[in-house]
Amino acid sequence: MQINEKQLQLVDAQIKRLVKTESYYGKMYAEMGITGCESEEDFRKIPFSSKGDLRNAYPLGIQAVPDEEVVRIHSSSGTTGKPVIIPYTRKDVEDWAKMFARCYEMAGITEKDRIQITPGYGLWTAGIGFQAGCELLGAMAIPMGPGNTEKQLQMMQDLGATVICATSSYALLLAEEINKRGIRKNIKLKKGVIGSERWSDKKREYISRELGIELYDIYGLTEIYGPGIGINCDKQHGMHYWDDYLYIEIIDPATGENVPDGEMGEIVITTLVKEGAPLLRFRTHDMSRIIPGECPCGCKYPRLDIIQGRSDDMFKVHGVNIFPSQVEEILGRVDGVSSEYRVDIAHDDAINRDIIMVTAEADGRVDFAATAANIKSLFKSVLSVTPKVNIVPLQTLPRSEKKTQRVFDHREH
Repeated sequence: MQINEKQLQLVDAQIKRLVKTESYYGKMYAEMGITGCESEEDFRKIPFSSKGDLRNAYPLGIQAVPDEEVVRIHSSSGTTGKPVIIPYTRKDVEDWAKMFARCYEMAGITEKDRIQITPGYGLWTAGIGFQAGCELLGAMAIPMGPGNTEKQLQMMQDLGATVICATSSYALLLAEEINKRGIRKNIKLKKGVIGSERWSDKKREYISRELGIELYDIYGLTEIYGPGIGINCDKQHGMHYWDDYLYIEIIDPATGENVPDGEMGEIVITTLVKEGAPLLRFRTHDMSRIIPGECPCGCKYPRLDIIQGRSDDMFKVHGVNIFPSQVEEILGRVDGVSSEYRVDIAHDDAINRDIIMVTAEADGRVDFAATAANIKSLFKSVLSVTPKVNIVPLQTLPRSEKKTQRVFDHREH
């Protein structure tokens, strides 16, 4: 996706503003002699920014405005290293709410809806973003936050929630609980807005079927406002993103070179108007592609394909690079197997060899031994890796109110 003239002007203004500050990136650009951006060639000379930079600049080194202009901070939900802290100005908060309201509208949600918000509040960007967009839209926000499933289901029934906002892991847990309690007839949900983690087609089909709702993928990350920078439309063919606020390019994660539209690679995002902590060419590690051409829905905003995984989620066993999405694709082929799984990787010193254990759930109507053999055979033919396979009954593996960790690497690194 080529950067257009308007976007170049906005990037130029961002660089000029940053260079005037004592911020981390202002100093970096000044030292590199980057003073503006007048062409695509100039844009390509801007170095990539990364989460590592943000940790180096901890706590507020990337802040590009005076303290009195900062109205809020958020922090990433990452579990390793120093946290990433992002300052927001009043305009940043308002812009984020506008983008989020657009997402709701794209999903056909209106001021008549009642939106139950289950993602977390606090430093995490999720809950408050879902709520701000809801209020700007004029819909009724039911700000539950995560957990307390008993209360969630009571409010869902008593208040007649029509939209559920959740991670796919928590949406699955709610669907299973509603099914278990036989209360589907009391549930008025019509749509689900799901974000924060990639999810398999099998999980998507289960949640949609069991809750009787249309599902929409919402995209975003703390460093770039938060969720709400893109969502899929009712044609369900990619996520529209807001190119008046963001410029998105797709790169080969190994070389850093741009790939043509339609090819898979790593999403890199430039914030065009963000004030508190502008980021230029930020490497997200999310893997997707730009879908060429116009969407059948008629919307002119460009589209990203749904997130296929993260470049840093890859794990290597017996010299083979494996992504969680490939595990999900294999399990999706097997009759009776649910969307939930766990992968454990360890080194067996006795044979000096890495071993991989796949634990998957299956329903009681299938033969567990035959199902395990089928999964083992598919792994061998598709990935040239033969795992040990353990089949357990449905709902054995833990459910999460947030993101679910599925790959556990016990090898010494």
